[in-house]
Amino acid sequence: MSSQTKRSFKGAGQSLLTAVFATALGLGFANLAGANSINMGGYSAVFVCAMLAFAVNWLAFIPSALAQKDTYYDSVGALTYLSVIGVAASNAWPLDTRAMVVAAMVGIWTIRLGSFLFSRIHASGGADQRFEKIKVNPPRFLVAWTLQAVWVIFTASATLVVITSRQTAPLDGLFWAGAALWVIGFAFEVVADSQKRQFKKVPANKDRFIDTGLWAWSQHPNYFGEIMLWFGILVIAFPLLSGWSWLAVISPIFVYLLLTRVSGVNLLDGIAKERWGDDPSYQAYRKNTPVLFPRPPKG
Repeated sequence: MSSQTKRSFKGAGQSLLTAVFATALGLGFANLAGANSINMGGYSAVFVCAMLAFAVNWLAFIPSALAQKDTYYDSVGALTYLSVIGVAASNAWPLDTRAMVVAAMVGIWTIRLGSFLFSRIHASGGADQRFEKIKVNPPRFLVAWTLQAVWVIFTASATLVVITSRQTAPLDGLFWAGAALWVIGFAFEVVADSQKRQFKKVPANKDRFIDTGLWAWSQHPNYFGEIMLWFGILVIAFPLLSGWSWLAVISPIFVYLLLTRVSGVNLLDGIAKERWGDDPSYQAYRKNTPVLFPRPPKG
């Protein structure tokens, strides 16, 4: 056996182990976080939703790996959210107001973001640079789909706890505060994405960076909105958290770490520095504009 073949087997083995570990992590987390949830077939509803999240992504992985395409990756992510929220809500029906509101919030967010990402990937020719190298390597590609399921499980955990909780709580100050945070976050994300899309449509802006609108307040206002809306849902969930279900606080923390330490800010900032790093106006923009949390532009 050649050394290259050995390295290929070793790489495949490591990828499969990563997928197994991620699956165990997601299912273990869901099992604990759903300690106060209703039962579905002898398991907590949150755990069943976690299994569904993996099933949806693994089924989508098969044709994607065979075709070596990532065109529908983000769309499947949206489908995963809608699937787990739908299954949770249908099995916990009738829902109280708190549960109905958070289910609607996630549904609205999912449809909006999913359609936005779908249109963006097709406008770019149906290819995502994130998967350029790994989509031709089935074990590594499987890891990406498995991690998407984990992303859904962690991010939606507070929502699933609220929807499937065996207890209810009257609408209180936390509900209204959380709802306000969600509205602010959702508005930031929608407006920022719209402003950037309109900016890119102008031919004169082809090789420019956006520094107008909300982008003058923050270098990543859409990410700020994303973090804020999930934090709002967690605040709404607070009255129903007890015992192991407090693990749901990971929801906005996970989103924050993902967007600021893993694939969001770091990735985009690296690309931006390559394109405009020597541009004095871009240097001034980075110096004077907050990376994430917005503030009015100076001057």
